[in-house]
Parts: sequence; C-alpha cells; structure tokens
Amino acid sequence: MEEETKKIPRHLQKYVVDQQYEKYTPIDHAVWRYVMRQNHHYLKDTAHQAYVGGLKSSGISVEKIPNVSDMNKALAPFGWGAANIDGFIPGVIFFDFQAHGILPIASDIRKLENIQYTPAPDIIHEAAGHAPILSEEKFSEYVKLFGQIGSKALATSEEHELFEAVRTYSNLLESGKATKEEIEAAKIYFEEKQAAIKQLSEAEQISRLYWWTVEYGLIGTIKDPQIYGAGLLSSVSEGRSSLTASVKKHPFDLQTVIETGFDITKPQPQLFVCDSFEQLIDAVYEFAETMAFKVGGTQSLDKALRSNHTATIQYNSGLQLTGTLKRIIKDETGEAIYIQTNGPSALAFENKELAGHGKSTHKDGFGAPIGRLLNTEKPLDEQTDAEMNEAGIMIGKVSALVFENGVKVIGTPTQFIRKDGKLLLISFKDCTVLLADQILFHPDWGTYDLAIGECIISVFAGAADSEQFYADVEEIEAKPLVKRELNPLEVLYGRVREIRKTMGKDMETLLEEVIQELTNNYMDDWLLRIEVMELLVKYDLLPDKQLLLNKQLEEIKLLHEEYPVLIERGLMLANN
Repeated sequence: MEEETKKIPRHLQKYVVDQQYEKYTPIDHAVWRYVMRQNHHYLKDTAHQAYVGGLKSSGISVEKIPNVSDMNKALAPFGWGAANIDGFIPGVIFFDFQAHGILPIASDIRKLENIQYTPAPDIIHEAAGHAPILSEEKFSEYVKLFGQIGSKALATSEEHELFEAVRTYSNLLESGKATKEEIEAAKIYFEEKQAAIKQLSEAEQISRLYWWTVEYGLIGTIKDPQIYGAGLLSSVSEGRSSLTASVKKHPFDLQTVIETGFDITKPQPQLFVCDSFEQLIDAVYEFAETMAFKVGGTQSLDKALRSNHTATIQYNSGLQLTGTLKRIIKDETGEAIYIQTNGPSALAFENKELAGHGKSTHKDGFGAPIGRLLNTEKPLDEQTDAEMNEAGIMIGKVSALVFENGVKVIGTPTQFIRKDGKLLLISFKDCTVLLADQILFHPDWGTYDLAIGECIISVFAGAADSEQFYADVEEIEAKPLVKRELNPLEVLYGRVREIRKTMGKDMETLLEEVIQELTNNYMDDWLLRIEVMELLVKYDLLPDKQLLLNKQLEEIKLLHEEYPVLIERGLMLANN
C-alpha cells in the first residue's frame, strides 16, 4: 500500500494497514463467492441501476475477495480511492476519509457462521456494499459532502464510550474465539453504555442520517423502491427482506430520520425511501445549518465541553484554538467569557498551524477570554499598531487590557501576530489575568498568549490543522499475519476452487474424491457441498453423487435454523 498511501492525507495514513491478502483462506473466498453470487442474482433486478455496472468498474469480482490496491486504482475515474483499515475507526475519522474521496475498507471477512450478516466491519460490506454505487455521480457527491460535514460533528463523551463498547462487542461476535461468557459480558457493557446516553448530540443525529441513507437507504417510491444502502447490498438476508412487507417503508424526511435510532446488531425494522440523491444532498446541507461549526456561540462551546475530545474553536478574527475544552466561564446571562483547554493545544489560522504555537508550546492547555475591550469602538482584531499604541498597548511597555466582561490582562506585550490584516494574538511576559479576585493566569506560569476575538463563530470536532496536530500520534498496529498451514477442510475448499478454475478432463474423478472426503469427515459442512453441486450440475456429472449431496444437505438443514434458507438459496443458483 506504500504507493497508494502517498495519496492519503498524512493524518489519516496512521489508520491505514496492509491488507495482507495472503491471509484469506479458501473458505474465506468461498464465503465471499456465496454472498456475492446470491446478492448479484437478487440485486441485479432490485438495486439501483448503478449497482451491477459499479461492481465491475470498482474492481470487484464475484469469484474472489478484492485486492484493495486494485480497487484504489479502479475507483480513480469516479474521483475516489480506497484504503485498507483495521476494523472500526472513530466516526470523525471515517467521515474524514470520505471527505477526501477515500473509501475506508476493513479487510477482515465474516466467518462462515455469520455469512448472512455481521455487525463488525468486513470487506463484503465495505467493498461490495459501498463501492458500486459510488459510480453514480450524485450519490458520490452526497457521500463526499457527508464526509466533509460529518467529520465536524461533535459527540458526547458518553457516545465516545459507547463507540468503544460497540467495537468490542462486534469484534467478539465475529472473532470466532470468544467464549459465550465474554460475548454476554460485552453485550451487557454495550447495553449499559447505550442506556447511559441521555442527550442526543449532533454526531448521533448525523450518524442516523448516514445510517438510514448510505448504509440502509432505498430510493424511488414507497411502492417501488430500489436498494442503494451498503448494509442491504452486502447482506444475504436483509437485502432480500428489505423490499418485503415485513419491513416498513417511510418516505425520507430529515427530521424523522434524525429522530429514529438504530441497533447495529439487529435487522432494521423500517427503512426510508428518498425520491432522489439530490434530496439527500439538500438534507445534509439543511442539517449542517444546525451544527456547531455553523452556529458558533456559547451553545456550541457547551457541545465541545460535553464531548471531552479534541475540538477546534474559531474566533471571529479567524484564530483557531484546537484542544480538549475543559472549562467555560460564563457571565450572569449565561454567555461564555473565558475558555480553558486541558492538555496539548494548538493555534491556527485558515486551518494552518501558527508557527511556534503547536502542541509543544501549549502542551498544558490554553486559556483565553471572549469579548470586547472596554471603552473601544473598534474591535481589537481590526486595530492597527498605531491605534493600539494610542490605547497604551505596545511592545515592551506594561499594558492593561480590560474587557467589558470584567476580564483583565496586565503584562508586557512581546509580539503581535497578524494574518490578512487581522490581529490574532498578543504574547505577554510577566502577565496576570484576572476575573474579579480569581487568578486565571499567573506570571510564574510563563508566556501568556492572548487570543484575539469578540465572539466564537464556529466549533467543530477534530483539529484545525490535522496534519500537524496529529503528526506524533502512533499508527494503528496492524494485526500480525498468522502464517499457518491450511487445515484439511480449507485444503479441500482450495481443491474445489482449483477445479473450478482449471476445469480439466479429470474433473469428475477429482470431484468424486472431494465428495468422498466430505462424506467421511465433514458431515456438517454445507457450503462446500453447494460449490461441488454447482459444478456437477453445470457439467452434468455424477447424477448419483448429486442425489447423495442433496440427501446430505437435507440432513444438514436440521442442524441450524439458518441452514434451510442458506442451502435452498445455494441450490437454487447451483441448479440454474
């Protein structure tokens, strides 16, 4: 992935891992093939018209798990790329990938026992679900736009904890190694974290919009909808059931959508039908107008405080403060007059870090007033050096700045920083910052950098200059490639896969040997029997063995409640 990652912004590259294509076993490829054959057969008539052509043009084959590097190249004509990631990543990061036109793809593939659906991200969902419809111009525009807006959404600290709980629970369900006790404990913890959420954040609202459109969306009319959502395009069961009367269909309405929650671990009981992708573009623009990055002010600062995660606060001067907001001092009317971040913070202008004002300078946080100087007609950020000197604010001279809100800054200015004619920052030595009898900054604490701005015009999740702010964050450690010999059943799957590819004249003998081994050693395996049956029917071979396999499959149906449907659908395609 080295060449491909050069096209990915540096702050996102840390989430990219090597696909390790060689880790996929013949059973993994058989799972991919089964799901893709089933979905292609059904969806060619029920999915959005871009689906079938989009599969081919996005570098996806029905026969084998796709190589993400190949997909990255195939998606380029649509203005997209692809990057391999390791499972769940935070929503802000996921949206940031999409904002840059990069489809993040989890490389793991669901286990055979979860072939119908898995809550954990897997390559069937990420590749075969998301990629095909990106060939549709308006939908592609919607997903990129959603990424740009969604990456700014502020979540609550409780939602961040829920995300981690969902990730743990989903990964345990899919791992195949977790005990029932571990899974049950993770489920209880997930439910506890879910119940702890009392407020509906803008991040949760916009995630619902994403869920009911990009993941589980229908388009057209209530009576005749088509599928475009990735969750439906990648699920053997939900893709089929989505258009039946068992799933309620509602006309797409922004307010209703953001008021409708979802459970990632269960089939969806209702879906929303938009009449066009333009309708979705209008909706995400409409929702954006309610978000903190558009609204600003004290209410947006409150959202950042509840988030307890990295956020960026922008003054009307253009100065941007990135950090974790820990304190807001308000006046008697409830308006913010002083803010304080905790831990590494940075200052920027137009999303570019100010020289000398990165995390190493402000490693312990940053405090700043919000408001206008007392008895001034002209905002401080618009004043010239001459005007400031006239007011007694000059380099090297003890100056006192008194704000209308009561904050006092007394110290010796050492530097003015301006950008595009705007004053952004005044650095002080020997500085004291007071609010009544409360000391907000003491001279012993070092240099005080006074942020200039009368109001907060924008607050959003993440950093203003992500490339600099996250430059020292460690990369995600990829799961080690477990090199092992295939077990006998995997070898058997591989033999059938090779038979299908070569179609030699000794096919009949080779298939007979596979059937014998299945009969002797693997009486509960249904998928390989389906693959063998497909070849026998296609080439009109071994009618007696076809009868035997049918008999064995009937017996296997009794072993699990999902087997009858899976087997019958597999046989249906095998017999076509």
